[in-house]
Amino acid sequence: MPAAAAVAELKISVCIATYRRPERLAALLEDLCRQSLLPVEVVVVDNHAPGTAREVVEERLRLGAPFPIHYGIQPERNIALTRNHTVAAAARGDWLAFVDDDERAPAVWLEQLATAALALEADAVLAPVVPVVPDSAPSWIRAGRFYDFPRLATGETVPLNRLRFGNVIVRAVPLRAEPGPFDVSFGLSTGEDGEMLARMVNKGAKVVWCDEAIVTEPVEASRLSLHWLLQRALSGGQEFARKSLSGLYGTMSTASRIRLFAQAAAQLLVAALLALAFLPLGRHRAAAWLVKAAANAGKLSVVSGWRYDEYAKTMP
Repeated sequence: MPAAAAVAELKISVCIATYRRPERLAALLEDLCRQSLLPVEVVVVDNHAPGTAREVVEERLRLGAPFPIHYGIQPERNIALTRNHTVAAAARGDWLAFVDDDERAPAVWLEQLATAALALEADAVLAPVVPVVPDSAPSWIRAGRFYDFPRLATGETVPLNRLRFGNVIVRAVPLRAEPGPFDVSFGLSTGEDGEMLARMVNKGAKVVWCDEAIVTEPVEASRLSLHWLLQRALSGGQEFARKSLSGLYGTMSTASRIRLFAQAAAQLLVAALLALAFLPLGRHRAAAWLVKAAANAGKLSVVSGWRYDEYAKTMP
């Protein structure tokens, strides 16, 4: 393990992209003020043109914060552009830690990420985002564990198709060397985070897992439905196919492209049939197969050029 002094000397900027979650952002900023390892700065970039988060940041500064908080607005609806603005504004850190605006970070969160980064000699460290499903959620939602993200043992290399943000620390130099660094073509659909990390990995970056540096994320009521789960799976399938076809996961020959879509078609059919077969055994089991069917439908939809842009939806 690295010496505590070496961890304490790390200069870490925390980057937060936010959109209309003032109460949750306020709670996150409170968590950051209580970290055992304090960041050298926190950057909040608001993707809501009227500046919904401004009052939250100003109130936090009035109450006091043990670090500077920089606030900016990125008015165009695009998560990749917003993340790019956080990177541009984070001038002090040799490392950049990214956390979502609806997550809660225990007091040891940043110290655990930093310790893992040094101990594992990594360029980036990913860690768990544990969903908190409300008691009011339907029983089949709770039984299905649909919001869990696969976890790894600490120190394991994160597979290319599991790279994501939400809870990550990244060395600033290789991140800033990437164009963007986030690809704005993913800015309305999702996947800009994993795409950027995959580019880093393909250039030699070491990205590993730290299973101890947990943050929690409450599952919003609007996401407690089969409709939302199917849309998320559809989007994930499109994201996987787009990245595969671009060569991000390895060179794609004509034969491998055909195989990708042939397998997706076969798996779609099988998953749909199994959803019907498993329905008598519980709604959560049938829903799990429907989610798999939707993911494969998303892969196939890439052939038509259609894209499900979740963040393009009009929101108040």
